[in-house]
Amino acid sequence: MGELIAFPPRDQPDQAEPEPLWREAVGRELRDERHRQERTLADVAEESGVSTQYLSEVERGRKEPSSEILGAVSGALGLRLVDLTTRISRSLVSRPAGPLALAA
Repeated sequence: MGELIAFPPRDQPDQAEPEPLWREAVGRELRDERHRQERTLADVAEESGVSTQYLSEVERGRKEPSSEILGAVSGALGLRLVDLTTRISRSLVSRPAGPLALAA
């Protein structure tokens, strides 16, 4: 139990990079925006009411944040949720499709 099973798409070679999980894409976009604004993790965490440790884990794709957390962090960065989801969707669409990884 708990092992990862990867299913490569039929039209893609086996060496294609797996598609990132949503939480990884969310974390990457939040971190990228924070860096663009030259803000610290502690600053954004404090403004959003989230602990620095939790925000760090979200940015690293280790935690699946609730919509309330996403709204608070996005707001602290001056983004609406629709802006954040649009950016993430665009980043995922621009990547070549890779194998799907499922936890069993």
